[in-house]
Amino acid sequence: MRAIRQYEFGSPETLKYEEVADPVPGEGQVLVSVAAAGVHLLDTSIRSGESGGPWPLPELPMTPGREVAGTVVGGDPAWRGKRVVAHLGQAGGGYAELAAVNVASLHELPEHVSFEEAVAMIGTGRTAVGVLRIAQLEKDDVVLVTAAAGGLGALFVQEAKAVGATVVGLASTAKLGLVRELGADHAVDYTQPDWPDAVRAEVGEASVVLDGVGGAAGRQALELLGIGGRTILFGWSAGEPTRIETLDLYQRGLTAAVAVGPRIMKGTNLRELETLSLQALADGRLKPLTTVFRLEDAPQAHAALEGRRTTGKVVLKA
Repeated sequence: MRAIRQYEFGSPETLKYEEVADPVPGEGQVLVSVAAAGVHLLDTSIRSGESGGPWPLPELPMTPGREVAGTVVGGDPAWRGKRVVAHLGQAGGGYAELAAVNVASLHELPEHVSFEEAVAMIGTGRTAVGVLRIAQLEKDDVVLVTAAAGGLGALFVQEAKAVGATVVGLASTAKLGLVRELGADHAVDYTQPDWPDAVRAEVGEASVVLDGVGGAAGRQALELLGIGGRTILFGWSAGEPTRIETLDLYQRGLTAAVAVGPRIMKGTNLRELETLSLQALADGRLKPLTTVFRLEDAPQAHAALEGRRTTGKVVLKA
C-alpha cells in the first residue's frame, strides 16, 4: 500500500509518500480501506517535534493520522464490507491506504453520509459536542464565535442558529460569505483593527463567547460580553490563551469555563460524544466544512493548515 511516512521531525517536507507493507490487523481489529483521513492541527505540532499534546512525541519513523473513514476489507467477518469511521487515538497510522483499527473504535455509517464528512465529525465533531454541552446555548443568547469558518467554528454557528440564538461569526475577509451561508446573523472581519466596534454596531454586546483563538482577539471578544456573560475557552490558535483577570469576572459578573480535556469528559466518555456528533451529521443538524487534499499531498495540507489557508476540517482523500 501507499502511505505517508515521517523519519525526522521538521517542516511539512518531512512527510514522505512511500510504498510500505500492508498493516496486519491483530486480535480485536479489522483492516479498513481508508477513503478519508483527518488532519488535525495537533498533527502539525507533532510533525514539527514541538508537542504531542497530552502524550509524548511518537517514536520515528511513523505514519501520522488518528482519524479514518472507509470500508472494512479484512478481519472480523461481521464487519467486512461495512462503511465505518473511527478515531485511532494515539496509535496513528491514518495517512495511508489501509489502516488496522480496533473494533471497539468503529462506528458504522449510513449510506448518505460521506467519508469526508464522517472523518471530520469523529474528532472535531466530538469536541464540538463537548464544548456545546458546557456552553448550554439558549435562544435568547447573542453568541460570538471566533474563527467561525474553522472546523469547530462552523459547527458552533450551525448549532447556535438551531437553538434560535443570534450569532456573530468572526472570519477573514474571504470567508465572510461562507459564515453567512452557515447561518450567522452577522459576519465580521476580524482582520480589521476596528472589528469590535463593528460587533457593537450590529448587536451591542454578546452574552456568550466561544473562544478557540485566544491572544489579542480573545481578549477583545471577552470585552464584548455584557453583564452576566460567559466565555467558553477551548484553545488558543493565536499562540497564547486569552488573558482573563479576576476583576473581569467581578466587574461584570462574568463566568469563564475551560472546555477541554477533563471538563469535556466529566460525566461522559469519548464514545458517547462521537456517537452524538455522528448522529447530528446523519440527521442533518450539523454539517462540517472540509478542505480536501490527496493523500500524496499531505505536505501541502499541513502547510495550508499552518498558514490558515483552509476552511473547516482538513481531510486527505486516499
